[in-house]
Amino acid sequence: MIANRMFERHFTPRELGKIWGFSEDTIQRWAEEEEGVLKCGSEGGRGKRRKITLRVPESVAVRIYDKHCVKK
Repeated sequence: MIANRMFERHFTPRELGKIWGFSEDTIQRWAEEEEGVLKCGSEGGRGKRRKITLRVPESVAVRIYDKHCVKK
């Protein structure tokens, strides 16, 4: 299943924010700790800002949406 994720469409937090009507920061916060999200970049160092780029596979985006947006 994990191997299949690399062939899925991947979204940025900005793209998902526009689709779902949330801010990019909100989507970033939701996706950062989610398993299966591709994280690229560096954590930064002393006095440096952290720069992490996220790419969210479509199957993970569905899981995030269900978790935060679907009333149960």
